[in-house]
Amino acid sequence: MTVTRLGSGGPWEAVYGYARVVRAGDLAWTAGCTAMVDGRVAHVGDAAAQTAQALRIGLDALAEVGAEPADVVRTRMYVTDRIHADEVGRAHNAVLGAVRPVATMVVVAGLIDPDLLVEVELEAWLGDR
Repeated sequence: MTVTRLGSGGPWEAVYGYARVVRAGDLAWTAGCTAMVDGRVAHVGDAAAQTAQALRIGLDALAEVGAEPADVVRTRMYVTDRIHADEVGRAHNAVLGAVRPVATMVVVAGLIDPDLLVEVELEAWLGDR
């Protein structure tokens, strides 16, 4: 089985030793994706917009290993306050509602930057591609 590991060039990947996306055979996973763009948090204070941004980053990473949005089978959403749960869930629906992956949303104590409100992970199954 071939394993492909790709980075995005983000500031923490080399320092912390991880890849943005890994594909092993028919499966692909992203690292946690946030609304961090060019070293800055995008959409400060807007959990829905941060979710949409993070999902775009994750879907772009999956595309690098041949996955399409319809291939996403699981998502995990980490939110810093349950008050954001509804807007994060609705933003998830706007991007992946037609796909309907299994999903988990967990409230966490915080993320690496205090302006980040949500982090997402995506998993995809690519069949025989």
